[in-house]
Parts: sequence; structure tokens; C-alpha cells
Amino acid sequence: MREKIIRQILDSRLIAIVRGMEEATILPLAEALSAGGIGLMEITFNQAKPESFGSTLRGITAVKEKLGDRLLCGVGTVISPEQVDLAAEAGALFIVSPNTDSDVIKKTRKHSLVSLPGAMTPGECLCAQTAGADFVKLFPAAALGIPYFKSIHAPLNHIRFLAVGGIDENNAADFIRAGAAGLGVGGNLVNKDWIAAGEFDKITAAARKLVSAVE
Repeated sequence: MREKIIRQILDSRLIAIVRGMEEATILPLAEALSAGGIGLMEITFNQAKPESFGSTLRGITAVKEKLGDRLLCGVGTVISPEQVDLAAEAGALFIVSPNTDSDVIKKTRKHSLVSLPGAMTPGECLCAQTAGADFVKLFPAAALGIPYFKSIHAPLNHIRFLAVGGIDENNAADFIRAGAAGLGVGGNLVNKDWIAAGEFDKITAAARKLVSAVE
């Protein structure tokens, strides 16, 4: 399964980041993303509200049961090995973090899940790769800019980088051309106003634009 997830990321290049959603919206949102051509979705932990972890984990399980292989689901903002255990038990297929923590990476690999830790500096990127990361999430990508991404990628081109943070249909292709193996897209795709209004067709339309941008 690990190789399937890695191949899906490399082929589709897009991971939808779902943050702060009500549990009831997860399945209709997942359906809308899938209809727009998105094949991977990350549902994040809210570290300020550990009591919400259960809702996140139930969302992962529900998407896996309902959409199966159409939308592969992982957990984001994972910052401890114990949280990796929770995600694995819920059926998550990949683990995303905002930082590089070798213990989190090692626990992810122990569960045979795909590891996507966050990093910003060359040192952090190399530490993540050395610890066993499958991809390194360069974050926050848009704030750092394309020139920074190119400067990191040039000497570290053996690392598979994901560009995450501020990615939208206008800069997605630029990051792919700069060497990104894939992109994580949050609020510019998973628009909370559209979701609150039940306008999931707009999510699908935005997903299609992003898919077209990276093809």
C-alpha cells in the first residue's frame, strides 16, 4: 500500500487539506473533491483542541469506508508518535506534519504509512529525508516564494518536495515547474464559506481547475 500512495501523490500531484471542518461535512466534501479529480485528502488534527481528535479520526474512517480507493485519506498536523498510532488505527494512509520530528517519521514508517513531514531550511529538509521521510513538505511555500523553492531544490534534488502553504490555481503550475513533486492545497480549494452554504459544486469546480493547472 505504501508504494500505491507514493505513486498516487507523484501521479496526481495534489493533496486537498481539510482543516477545521465539522464532522458532518467531511463526506459531502470528500465526494465533491473526488468529483473534481482530487485523489488524496488530508484531514488535520486541531492541536489546540485535542477533544476534536475523535471527530478527525471518524472522518478518516468514514471516507475510507465510503470512497475506498477513489480518495486516499491521511491525517495532518501530526506532532507526536502517539498521534501517529491514533491515525493508523483509524485507517489513515499517510501522515503529514508541520515540522520535522524523527520520532514521528520513524513511527509512521513502523506502521508502513507514507511520511510527509514539514521543513523549511536545508538542514531540516535533510534531517527529514535521513529519518525516512517519503516526501518533504516545504512550508510555507508561497510565503517563501518560487526563488526560495528553486534554491532549496537545486542542491537537494534527490528529495521529493511537496509545496504547501498558499498554493492556488495561479501558482500551482509554477511550483511544479520549479521541481515540486506535488502540492498541498488548503483554504484556496476547501473554501469554508462554500461549505457552510452547501455549495459543494464550487469545490468540485475549483478542484477541476487545480487538476488542469498541474497536468
